[in-house]
Amino acid sequence: MGSLERKAKEKVLRREDIISAAENVFFAKGYNATTMDDVAKEAQFSKRTLYMYFNSKDQLQYEIMARGYRLFLELLESEGATKSNQTPLEGIKTLFLLFHKFSLSYPHHFRAIMEYQTREEDFITRLSGEAPQAKEECYELGEDAIRFLIRHVKAGVRQGVIRNDIPAEKIALILWSCTLGIFNTANKKNNYLSNYYSTTGEELLQDSFTLILDSLTRK
Repeated sequence: MGSLERKAKEKVLRREDIISAAENVFFAKGYNATTMDDVAKEAQFSKRTLYMYFNSKDQLQYEIMARGYRLFLELLESEGATKSNQTPLEGIKTLFLLFHKFSLSYPHHFRAIMEYQTREEDFITRLSGEAPQAKEECYELGEDAIRFLIRHVKAGVRQGVIRNDIPAEKIALILWSCTLGIFNTANKKNNYLSNYYSTTGEELLQDSFTLILDSLTRK
């Protein structure tokens, strides 16, 4: 390995070390309570070195969210969800179930994605300002999950098992929006659900899956 190649590899490894350090601090203290000094201390680098790789705490947060998206997409791949051996409705249900599994297996990354998805930001805001590349990567990785939905919805429409009165892309967007809202409620409102409706977040998720799939079916 030549010196230039070695330096490039070391730079990548150092960058990943900083992101891992930021994860540790963000997940322990919360994003708002964390400072770049905290991240530098956790990574055991000087603050000057930290800023050579990341220009803001915001950029680090986007890098962490991108990690979360990749973990979810890897889960889809490892569970065979991206293969074409499922019916459209089975594929959609699989996405819901694996998103649930992801929330249990990677709770901190799941929370980071949920916070990102429910921010009051639009496409233009995300791609402007600091760290546009990291922001755009988050957007594209999120779109990969929606494309998974679109593929199954279109297949269902072609096969006549999913309603065709709404464009497939819009159905997928509605499904994704509903999924985010349901998971947000199930994860944050467990006491409310228990005290007012005698149910749990887990039961809400399962019943929601059933209701959503039934609403898709062509009558």
